[in-house]
Amino acid sequence: MKYSVIVFDLGSVLIPFDYTKAIERINKAEEGLGNKFARLYAENYEFHRDFERGKISREKFLDKMCEWLEGKVDREEFCRIFSDIFTTNDDVIKLLPVLKKNYKLVLLSNTNEIHEEYGYSHYEFLKYFDKLFLSHKVGAVKPEEKIYRAVESYTGMHSSEHFFIDDVQEYVDGARRCGWDAARFVDYNTLIHDLKIRRINLDGLS
Repeated sequence: MKYSVIVFDLGSVLIPFDYTKAIERINKAEEGLGNKFARLYAENYEFHRDFERGKISREKFLDKMCEWLEGKVDREEFCRIFSDIFTTNDDVIKLLPVLKKNYKLVLLSNTNEIHEEYGYSHYEFLKYFDKLFLSHKVGAVKPEEKIYRAVESYTGMHSSEHFFIDDVQEYVDGARRCGWDAARFVDYNTLIHDLKIRRINLDGLS
């Protein structure tokens, strides 16, 4: 199979994240508040999803967050706490300039504008991508077909020429339903194996 486009997920693949750090910081504002907030967030996950779809405005989202935080954390501080959850997966990031030599690189992420602005927009590795497809800008989330087709509309390539890497099996399956090849990200070594068995060019990888 000939691949023209390598599509990467963002969270957990390139930037692992850990919400426990945010919960702990909220707990410092008031004992137990972070745990209570986490429970409310989980119970209302569709609200989070709609924010990622861009269906809910930042103002409406923050209104709800401040309500759950009982006024103990202001909006600006919440945005910082909510977004200070990311680290970088440097081994995977080092693959980007190698792959960039021979393939179009696309980022495809379920995300929101607060995480984009406060969390990862400053990361230098984003420059390697020809295009960023962020759910809140596309108006759809993985595994909805619309978000994968948005990528195809940009690349102009046949579905089968796209190879997608994501840590969530449901999103991998969504890509496959659209005719893409895809693999679930487990760790760096597994990813290298998945690339090599597809004969994806890794020339120059140290």
